[in-house]
Amino acid sequence: MDFIDQIKQFSKRVEGLKDTIQTEEATKTSIIMPFFSMLGYDVFNPLEFTPEYTADVGIKKGEKVDYAIMNNGEPVVLIEAKWIGEPLNKHDSQLFRYFGTTSAKFGILTNGLIYRFYTDLEEPNKMDSAPFLEINILDLKESQIPELKKFHKTNFNVDEILSVASELKYSNEFKQTFSNELQNPSDEFVKFFLSRIYKGAKTQNVIEKFRPIVKKSLNQFISEMMNDKIKNALSAEETQAPGPSSPAEAEAHEPRIVTTQEELEAYFIVKNLLKDIAPADDIVYKDTETYLSILYTNNVRKWICRVIFNSTSKFLIIPDENKKEQRFTLESIYDIEKFKDQLTEVLKRYL
Repeated sequence: MDFIDQIKQFSKRVEGLKDTIQTEEATKTSIIMPFFSMLGYDVFNPLEFTPEYTADVGIKKGEKVDYAIMNNGEPVVLIEAKWIGEPLNKHDSQLFRYFGTTSAKFGILTNGLIYRFYTDLEEPNKMDSAPFLEINILDLKESQIPELKKFHKTNFNVDEILSVASELKYSNEFKQTFSNELQNPSDEFVKFFLSRIYKGAKTQNVIEKFRPIVKKSLNQFISEMMNDKIKNALSAEETQAPGPSSPAEAEAHEPRIVTTQEELEAYFIVKNLLKDIAPADDIVYKDTETYLSILYTNNVRKWICRVIFNSTSKFLIIPDENKKEQRFTLESIYDIEKFKDQLTEVLKRYL
């Protein structure tokens, strides 16, 4: 079985188990150890995969990290494991303390769903504050699979991983910065565009005036670009498919549902608002003749919201706890961002 197929199979296993795991130890034995076993390590051989590895910190003796991957008797990767329901943000300092006391070049912080990979790019023997790679086992991006594969026992090479770690780290930070700017453009970001198109003084009032315009323009550009890709894909399918044999058949095949650019843009706004709550691939849309519905896991019973756009009005419909429709009038599709808390509450009911 190819590595990518193993990953997909493992992801399905985690999806089925995640809601039943109640403790840190259960997380380790049912998800984390099988994950490293999938990477080729003998998790029951303490000479290769050492549990409770001692990493003395200063005058504190007997400090232990959950696991260490060993090579010729020396740790090369330290692994700190938490319960599957535990956020990781407050635990990186624990791994940070262990990192500088050993010869390990990599640290991994995980709760079985999220895996954060650290090294010492900024200062030797001092773990960076930001990971150079972060994966969500339920939402693994195609571009991340080759990077994860580098940690497989048969491929593991410290120098090779370090050679790409810097690029990965800054690439991830660039993408996160860009995502933040799309949601709330900073003064510097707005000034960057103004410097190319606006000849007047870039006062704070001017920046505030252009901030929503920059935001709207960039989001529209991305939506148009994605819409073009969808159209090109559909055109390619239509080219390959046999055409209708008669005008009557052609009329019967003519689609009555057309997903507009504005509807797609609304979908991407909702998807981006909820990206930290559920995997992006689980937020999908289904268009109808009267509205566009945004669903969780493509389940019509798990609808997050509906949007209705016509020539005169724009509406956002959000279900309450009893699935009763709550209708809100929108001045602009970007008003959807004001309903992030309500949308988050709806999605969490389905998790």
